[in-house]
Amino acid sequence: MDSDTLEIISVWLNYGFPVLLILLAYFIGTIIEKRHFRNIRAREKINREYPVVSLDTMPEDWNATASTLVTGSVVISLDYFKRVIAGLRAIVGGRIKTYEPLLERARREAVLRMTESARRQGYDAIFNVRLETSRLANSRGDGNGTAGVEMLAFGTAVRRDSRFAPVADRI
Repeated sequence: MDSDTLEIISVWLNYGFPVLLILLAYFIGTIIEKRHFRNIRAREKINREYPVVSLDTMPEDWNATASTLVTGSVVISLDYFKRVIAGLRAIVGGRIKTYEPLLERARREAVLRMTESARRQGYDAIFNVRLETSRLANSRGDGNGTAGVEMLAFGTAVRRDSRFAPVADRI
């Protein structure tokens, strides 16, 4: 090989390949994110009529015969490209837009998991719903950055007295 060919290969390995990997991570991450949002929307449509409220006391007309704590949690991570963009944004400060879809997906998924758990157990509604978020892992060994977040949704599920109309009909 001549020196020009070696130089082109060297430039490709030093600059082109890392850029290609970052772009590949971006496109794969975008596809996965869109697929997850599609799945969330379909499941939300199924659970649309199921009452999930943040009221801290149960409405008096619910006539509950049983109750239990229900939870739903999810851990979601940013793709590498978005993590790089967030790191750059952290240098100058301001709104980190790349984290917003991550947190939205996590919130919606956690609430869905909580709702699906309550339905599987035969409960008719959930009240006193709360959300907790925590940084799960560091993306770097120095303790800075975020590799992922955990979102926990929890609330009180109630089973209605069968002599009354379904809760969803009265809300």
